[in-house]
Amino acid sequence: MTLCEKAYGAKQKDMLGIYMQRSWIILNAIALVLMFLNIFATQILKLIGPEEKIAKWAGQLSLWMIPMVFAYAFEFPIIKFLQDQSKIMTMAVIAGVSFAMTFYCSWWFMVTAKTMFIFWGSCGEALFGFSWEAFKNLWEFVRLSLASGVMI
Repeated sequence: MTLCEKAYGAKQKDMLGIYMQRSWIILNAIALVLMFLNIFATQILKLIGPEEKIAKWAGQLSLWMIPMVFAYAFEFPIIKFLQDQSKIMTMAVIAGVSFAMTFYCSWWFMVTAKTMFIFWGSCGEALFGFSWEAFKNLWEFVRLSLASGVMI
């Protein structure tokens, strides 16, 4: 049984918030220490012995993970705070909305990034900008697309 469960059972709901805040303080202090491990991950990995290229890539990935470490430092106490009050459906709805937002945002990010690469990257010979030529013979293109779709 956690401290939060005990406080909730003893009708000391004010302590739930205090325990959550204490957890934030402690976990963010730990996250601060872990941040330095992330910053120097490449050097640490080189000492341990994986290939130079692997150490470099893992170190770069580790830098991108720094915000996640601090998010976890806040998230886990929040989860306990809500779980101990049986706010499970609230957490499920928030997780579902978060998943949907991430899913939709990632698709639009991919579309935007690839479109930018097409127009400003190394596809210059294949595409020079939007052309009115794209509107010609649309019906033939639709027929070919439908036939391809049926075959697939």
